[in-house]
Amino acid sequence: MRITALTDPAQTSYGRRLVWLAADGEGNPVGTASLRLPTDPGQDHLAELAVRVHPAERRRGAGSRLVDSVLTTARAEGRRAVVAPADGGTAGEAFLLAHGFHRALTLRHARLDLTTAGEDAAAEAGHPDYRLVSWDGTVPDALAASYATARRAMDDMPTGEVDYGTMTWDVERLRTVARAVAERGEHLHTVAAVRVADGSIAGFTELVVPADGLGDGQHYGTAVLPTHRGRGLARRMKAEAIRGARVRYPGLAGLLTDTAEDNSPMRSVNESLGYRPTHESHQYQRVL
Repeated sequence: MRITALTDPAQTSYGRRLVWLAADGEGNPVGTASLRLPTDPGQDHLAELAVRVHPAERRRGAGSRLVDSVLTTARAEGRRAVVAPADGGTAGEAFLLAHGFHRALTLRHARLDLTTAGEDAAAEAGHPDYRLVSWDGTVPDALAASYATARRAMDDMPTGEVDYGTMTWDVERLRTVARAVAERGEHLHTVAAVRVADGSIAGFTELVVPADGLGDGQHYGTAVLPTHRGRGLARRMKAEAIRGARVRYPGLAGLLTDTAEDNSPMRSVNESLGYRPTHESHQYQRVL
């Protein structure tokens, strides 16, 4: 078994990724591992692992060799923890547990069926101090600075035992994310709650729709700044996103979302809008 370290050329100012290839004695690839290293000052303690071994090549040491290489590099990079995803009861979970990882976060996945009749979001009772605005793709220049500030609403999002730290958001990062979605051919739609008094953004929700407008769309982030919570803004924004998806993508089958198990407020919002549980996934962590 030979392990070769590679460098992913798709690096950004917010992080880089290292890749390892496992090959057998004849040079045939049998597995890969990648390690994402955030470079944001609020996340430079963390590394994110992904391991893949061909089913026919498992239990021959490739995965273990890959993880050993990854952990050695993570330590050398000064990372204090490595996290990796896996579904419960799977071979992936058993592999991570055997290599010193423990379950640190449970995510509950839910889906809204758009093929059935839904409530009209326009009928939702709004709050007089806020109005909703929507945009496609990159945030409009007039709202960009305020939106970057509003992204701090994600800083206290429940994350179980995983210390994800905080991400530093600026206008360029917002544009980078929107550009990445567009380059994949997908559609990014954002709904934000704007404070009437000063025009600042108090909260937001993001929805990504497949290029052909079919299948299921995926919610990305939904958050409200702490000083504006308790006013029903999260539900109002998501309801408007649902309404917009129904109108613009009549062939869209559903909307997907995942929420931390201990994020009861957001789970309640999803349930009230008709999202129904589908499954659970987990994040496993190894402290170095």
